[in-house]
Amino acid sequence: MDDAAFDSALIAAAFQVIAEHGWGRLSVADAAGAAGLPLARARERFPSRPTILLRFGRLVDQAALSETPGDGSTRDKLFYLLMRRIDALQAHRAGVLALLHGLPAHPATALILALGNRRSMRWMLGAAGVPTVGVIGELRTKGLLAVWLWTVRTWRSDDSTDLSATMAALDAALQRAERAAGWLGWRERPPPESPAGPEAAMPEEPPPVAPA
Repeated sequence: MDDAAFDSALIAAAFQVIAEHGWGRLSVADAAGAAGLPLARARERFPSRPTILLRFGRLVDQAALSETPGDGSTRDKLFYLLMRRIDALQAHRAGVLALLHGLPAHPATALILALGNRRSMRWMLGAAGVPTVGVIGELRTKGLLAVWLWTVRTWRSDDSTDLSATMAALDAALQRAERAAGWLGWRERPPPESPAGPEAAMPEEPPPVAPA
């Protein structure tokens, strides 16, 4: 079993334990035992319990970034990327919900998740072609983080099979953010003009838009 498969197996088992007993009762040894994985290798790959959350966040980001959208507006791309993150959470829904429910009793864990989410939002913005450097970039990151937290709040109570309420909440939040700040000065880059003039460079049909 390679490292990626090992990590995925341990993380899946960890969220099963969390779903049954809560974050406070989880240990790396518990997760390794539930998954039937060697404890020595678990100790090497996950030296502390927070490492489980950090690795999980990385896997969620990789799931979103594995198929980066190439067409559509910035809002369409962000919708696609954030819904892919939601799909990754959905695969461990019971455990993630139990984790979020118990966060008020674990402020250190809440801080780790907050920092990880902010880092993830930078990756999502970068994948959508939005710069994240400097003060403006930090404001963009915080704006998208607010969109993400609002979406997760809706997802927590969305029991539909198609996550329609979650998609609607994400689309509405992205629209509000776009209207309020216009992504803080970011504008879509116009296509280069052809030698025949700007009219010749215009496409015959509008670019495809991701479903909302």
